[in-house]
Amino acid sequence: MTGPLRIGIMGCADIARRRMLPAMARAPLTEVVAVAGRDPARTRELAAVHGCRPVDGYAALLADDAVEAVYVPLPASLHAEWAEAALRSGRHVLVEKPAALRRESVRRLVELASGSGLALMENVMFVHHGRHAVVRKLLADRAIGELRGFEAHFTVPRRSEDDIRRRPELGGGALWDTGVYPLRAARHFLGSGLRVVGASLVRGPGHRVDSSGAALLVAPDGTCAHLSFGLDHAYRSGYALWGTGGSITVDRAFTPGADLWTEIRLDDGSEPRVLRQPPEDQAYNTVMAFAAAARAGGTADAICLEQARLLDDVRAAAART
Repeated sequence: MTGPLRIGIMGCADIARRRMLPAMARAPLTEVVAVAGRDPARTRELAAVHGCRPVDGYAALLADDAVEAVYVPLPASLHAEWAEAALRSGRHVLVEKPAALRRESVRRLVELASGSGLALMENVMFVHHGRHAVVRKLLADRAIGELRGFEAHFTVPRRSEDDIRRRPELGGGALWDTGVYPLRAARHFLGSGLRVVGASLVRGPGHRVDSSGAALLVAPDGTCAHLSFGLDHAYRSGYALWGTGGSITVDRAFTPGADLWTEIRLDDGSEPRVLRQPPEDQAYNTVMAFAAAARAGGTADAICLEQARLLDDVRAAAART
């Protein structure tokens, strides 16, 4: 197939409205052709904003011949079901994080996509922001010597009681919502083979799900990663790396605004420096990467399977404490 990838939106979630649909509308490699939802009025309103067709229900979207790919921003508990249905219908899939709530479900999705020549991508947007490639280059150039430690934190303020992040039946909880980010950051910089050696999940007052957590991971080379996450905190979003000769620190690491100049603070043992990075829209970059993968014949995001293992291992380790 040639031309823009024709995408159907499965649901009217806030992340779709605020970030992904505007990014898809700007991207030359994608075209939003339909929006499906359970609320006809809300679906029609969102479709009208983006000049596409409203569709009544998710199954109808997957029966629409004009739709080549789907974006799944549904509650986490529904990701596996509808991502699998989309793949079985022959559609490429961009699914919000986490791709599913258990590693067995993610494995099934990856195997299905790989066996069908379809693109499957978990929507972890920050890895598509260019400043993290700059950090990787600094590490590869041994700007801070040999890496010895990593820490990452992502916490956000409390949402309303009916927010899906606070509802256990919809796959809510700090681990699934904010824990994904520091875990993926650890994988991004420390590589594969991370091992969870300790974890804690805390259900704070007034919560029915875990509202905060922490984990200790160890890489095969012995580098330790200290991670924390939460849903009832002041906003914090950043990571730091320490080596034998210095450190690298990045703030607003996971959800920077598309118009925000960002900074990388480098202390390489000489004069500390701030490396300013120009604004980037990581949602746009993600959409372009997904469309390119689909047009290249389809690839499954194998890292999402490793991340599913880490999420499972964090939960298991926390249950033992």
